[in-house]
Amino acid sequence: MPPPYEASPVEHAADRRPVTLERRTGPFGEVVLRRRDETYEIIANGVFLMDTSDGRSERLLVHAALAALRTPSDHRAPHLLIGGLGVGFSLAEAAAEPRWGRITVVEREAAVIDWHREGPLAEISATALADPRTEIAHTDLVAHVRAATPGSYDALCLDIDNGPDWTVTEDNDGLYTPTGLAACRAALSPGGVLAVWSARPSSVFETALRNAGFTGVRTEEIAVARGVPDVVHLAVRGA
Repeated sequence: MPPPYEASPVEHAADRRPVTLERRTGPFGEVVLRRRDETYEIIANGVFLMDTSDGRSERLLVHAALAALRTPSDHRAPHLLIGGLGVGFSLAEAAAEPRWGRITVVEREAAVIDWHREGPLAEISATALADPRTEIAHTDLVAHVRAATPGSYDALCLDIDNGPDWTVTEDNDGLYTPTGLAACRAALSPGGVLAVWSARPSSVFETALRNAGFTGVRTEEIAVARGVPDVVHLAVRGA
């Protein structure tokens, strides 16, 4: 009787090669959905954005914003804006929390929205998308924030780049400039919270937040398997 078969290291490596499920080109460039074993990955313009392997830092983005948020003066449930649908962890975290009121998700890539509504990422987001509090805005986040009625949101949870110092497209740079941060501050109600996900800490961005008039600026870290921790930058709009 032959001995049990054991895959060689080379074969194990081959099993971990990503499989491209869909590739689309749109007004902001190329976006790709890949699967590596049981993990889905989103790649934008050749830059790895996120995958479904963990999700702790994306969930922290929403959890930390709620923890830092002061109850609105009219005692209504706070209105949350999530910038970037991504793989859906932030939305799932928000929809699982009954204290949030309206949940607006801004996503500029039609492909990403489709992968959640009709594709494999629905396993993460289907329940959240069916929540009557949830609405999806198919538009560019930078433009959406700049056009927002002042005080529209009680929390902005932004995760459209690998961080303020590592944007996916040049257009996103404007979000982290003094003008962009001023627009974020204006879109928030008094006491509202800005939370920005980043793949690495940025003391320069903390300074920019303070210079833009935010208070309570701080950074929460989430350890990762290798390298520097993921972080969430938090800041509060004063009264």
